[in-house]
Amino acid sequence: MAVSAVQHDSLFAALNGAPGEQSRSGMREVEDRFLKLLVTQLRNQDPMNPMENAELTMQLAQMSTVEGINKLNAGLEALMDSYRASQTLQAAGLIGHQVFVEGDRLALSSEGMGIGGMDLAQAAAKVRVSILDATGAVVRKLDLGDLPAGLSRFVWDGRDDSGAALSPAGSYRFALNAELDGKAVKATALTLDEVYSVITEGTGMSLELAHRGRLSLDQVRQIF
Repeated sequence: MAVSAVQHDSLFAALNGAPGEQSRSGMREVEDRFLKLLVTQLRNQDPMNPMENAELTMQLAQMSTVEGINKLNAGLEALMDSYRASQTLQAAGLIGHQVFVEGDRLALSSEGMGIGGMDLAQAAAKVRVSILDATGAVVRKLDLGDLPAGLSRFVWDGRDDSGAALSPAGSYRFALNAELDGKAVKATALTLDEVYSVITEGTGMSLELAHRGRLSLDQVRQIF
């Protein structure tokens, strides 16, 4: 009397039961289980109705597909680990550097110089920078003329409109006004800050800045 054959669907179900994130040892266990089930099926198949080559090939293809996906996942994970390590090393090189990030703060150095920046959405025929003190009063206006689209920077000599030197200890900000053919051009203010440290987290990488605090790496607009 012929012994009923093991259904090939159970083989695929056994494979599908294994999670994609399992370790190599877990994958070997799945492979062993598959082979044992397949050998059992071949031994106990009905001799009057043997498994056809196409059916056997399909089951082997199922095994190969699952194994290939697991190897692909392992390879991608190793690649991501390498990328994260490389990114961390590169970011560590930013410590001590000056960077431009979004903001309107304008620091005045002890040498009496302040540097600010902007990102123009398009070229502008007239660009003006208004420098404000802690009370919000305009102490200096800088006419920069025409500037191209993208990143630009300006230097303030630390003096007001009358030519008097202002205190480096003061708190200053700046406002931008850009025009083209009488129409306003979008201008994003950029403040100069210093990178104190690099922080790696599960969600990505961030920088600790001297004044702006923690920002993500992709918020840095320019490095000096």
